[in-house]
Formats: sequence, C-alpha cells, structure tokens
Amino acid sequence: MLRRALVVVLIALFVPPQPASAAERFYWGVATAGYQSEGSAPDSNWSRYVASSTSVDPYANATDFRHRYPEDIRLAAGMGVNTFRFSVEWARVEPRPGVWDEGELAYYDDVVNRIRAAGMTPMITLNHWVYPAWTGGFAKPATVDGFLAFTAKIAQRYRDLGVLWVTFNEPVAFLTEELRIGALNPVEIPVWQANVVRAHRAAYDLVHRIDPTAKVTSNQAYYTGFNAATDLVVMDQIRDKVDFIGFDYYYGASLDNLTAVNAGTGDLWKVKLQPEGIYDALRYYADRYPGKPLYIVENGMPTDNGKPREDGYTREAALRDSIFWVQRAKADGMNVIGYNYWSITDNYEWGSYRPRFGLYTVDALTDPSLTRKPTAAVPAYREVIAHGGVPEGYRLVQGPSTCSLVDPPLSCLAPADPNGPLARLG
Repeated sequence: MLRRALVVVLIALFVPPQPASAAERFYWGVATAGYQSEGSAPDSNWSRYVASSTSVDPYANATDFRHRYPEDIRLAAGMGVNTFRFSVEWARVEPRPGVWDEGELAYYDDVVNRIRAAGMTPMITLNHWVYPAWTGGFAKPATVDGFLAFTAKIAQRYRDLGVLWVTFNEPVAFLTEELRIGALNPVEIPVWQANVVRAHRAAYDLVHRIDPTAKVTSNQAYYTGFNAATDLVVMDQIRDKVDFIGFDYYYGASLDNLTAVNAGTGDLWKVKLQPEGIYDALRYYADRYPGKPLYIVENGMPTDNGKPREDGYTREAALRDSIFWVQRAKADGMNVIGYNYWSITDNYEWGSYRPRFGLYTVDALTDPSLTRKPTAAVPAYREVIAHGGVPEGYRLVQGPSTCSLVDPPLSCLAPADPNGPLARLG
C-alpha cells in the first residue's frame, strides 16, 4: 500500500499533467478574417466594390496580416488562447479558374503550422463574405461547384489536424452585404439562398469524407428578436449538417434600450451593449436545436476610432461581463464548448476603419508601421482564460436591462438570474 502511494507521488511530481482531450477542452479563441485584415487584396467582389466606391475608406493595406501573421499568432498565444480563427481567401489561392497559386497556399500552410506550433487549434473559415470576382457570385450554380473544389483543396491540405471548419460566415448577413454592394440583384435572392444551402450541405459531407473527425459549422449572426425568422433562411435548412451551433452575438435590445438601431447606420459604437443577451442567445439555440454543442464564434465591443465609449463601458469590462453570462449558461446546463473574441486586432470593418473591435488596436490609416497596441482587455482576457472564467462572487459592471427582447418573450418573462451559480469553462 505504501509502495503504491509512493509511486503515485512520484508520478505526480515528475510527470507533467496531460492536456484535456479535444472533447473536454473549452475553446478559448480570437478571430480575424481575410479581406478585413490581410491587405494585398486579390481580385474579389469586395476589392472591386471598394475600388469603385467613393463612400468608403480606402482599403490601404488593412492591418497587413498577410505579412504580420507571425506577430499576431504570437500575440494570441501570449494571451493563452487555444484557438485561432482566420479565413482562407478563395480569391487569393485560385486567382483564375482552375489556377492554384502555390505561393499563397504555402502562406496559409505557414499560418496553420504556426498556429499549431503555438499550441492552438486552427478554426478555418472558407467564406467570410469574399469570393473571386471571376465567379460572379453565389447566384450562379457554377460558383457552388467552384466553391466545393476550393473546399476539397483546402480540406485535403489540412486534414487530420483537428481543424474546426466554418463554411459560410453569417450567411444571412452575407446576403444583405451582397445586396448592399450591388453584387446581387434582389430578384436573385431565392436562387442565392438555395445555392448557399446546397454549398454548405455538400461542403459538410465533403469535409467529413476528407477529414472524418472534423467539426464543421456555419456561424449564424444573432439578430436580436428576429432569429426565429432569419434562421429559416439557412440555419434550419442545414441543421442536420452541422456538428455544433456556431453563432455571433454583439447587440441586444430591451424596453429600456433600443439603441441597436444605430447598427443599421454603421454607428456601432453608439449601441448600448447588453452582455446578458449572450445567455439568451445560448438558451435560444439550445432550445431550437437540442443536443447540439454551442460555440460563440464572435463576440466583442466596438469603439469609435479607439476613443473611450460615451457610456464609459470599457472593453475589459464588457469582456468579463460577457464571460460571466457564458458561465451562467454553462451552469444552467447549456453545452457551451467555445468562445472567440472578435477580433485580435482592429481591421477593415466592411468599408470603414472607424469601428474598432480589436484587443490590439491598429491605426490603419494614420500609422504606416501598423503597430499593434494592446488594450486593457488583453491582460483581462489572459486572466479570464487562466482561471477558466470570472471568479465566484464577480460583480457585473453592467447589470441586466429591463425586459430583454433578445429572445422574446422568454428573455423578458424568464430572465437569467445574475445571482445564480457560475460554471468553470476550462
């Protein structure tokens, strides 16, 4: 008995603890996207729109992730995150039909290798609203075939690496952006919708044939109060072809907060945030798609050109408050497996550098060096990750709003209890 105890002690002293398995690990992540951050933009729907528009900021070189990715990956690892989301730009790797740019594929190879060498899981988005200009867009059936060939190329390249795959980023928002920039005619909406659904369903099967243990999703935008309608467009059509429910939550609404209307005009920093809405969004998806794990693929806070918000709410406070509500959801039995902060750096927010979401701020228009400057949310996120969330007894900086409309009527009639237990996330 004594001998056995001695062996146990020796093992504990000299054998390092083993990391949690992928099934047990909570995915703490940061996110970025190709066109928004890479610079050196290839010929795409978005590069053509920006080049022809006089109402947007010049693209410049975004934040030059294309050449500074080793630094951004290092900064992410320094926060302790274990997941790094980025997109592989189809327009970059296939600049002409059937022509694959091996140099650009090698660039993405190095991105993936560095992410994994830093101990992080790559989360790869295959379409973050951008596609090669030569395709003509997803209203054309041939674009689906081209997208599937691209998907096969990338999945084959990064199979068996534990990648988390995202087919389409926020497909309903993708649709509205295509209409906004004139890349889609309104009469083509039904065909576009059917083609995107078909593309996701086929891509899901394709990725799983190539990478059998992969996890695949399409992250949905959470439209406060309207997801029961917007999920009919794509999510309900692919519910049997996702391994987890990925969604993005930013803004809420309530009887005492209707500022979300500012999002429609692009004044994102004027929206009063409702962190408690992340609980309502998790509960909504847990109820709508029972049995599916839940992953918050994007969550963050905008500021106006990096200035303090007029309401005094700070990025670090919003981060901690949001994680508090994720922990409440987990404690109430919701199977939350991951959380990504959007974004690791400021970037090109679809026509403007003014909204700033970055953990590291970058003055893309005024600083030629594109220096990454840490915000106070960097040490806050590092601390949260190290402790698996905020501690018991954490006091919310911003309490719940009155009668939340995030998921009406449930979010108003049965709001989450801010005094309930917290679950450790990992």
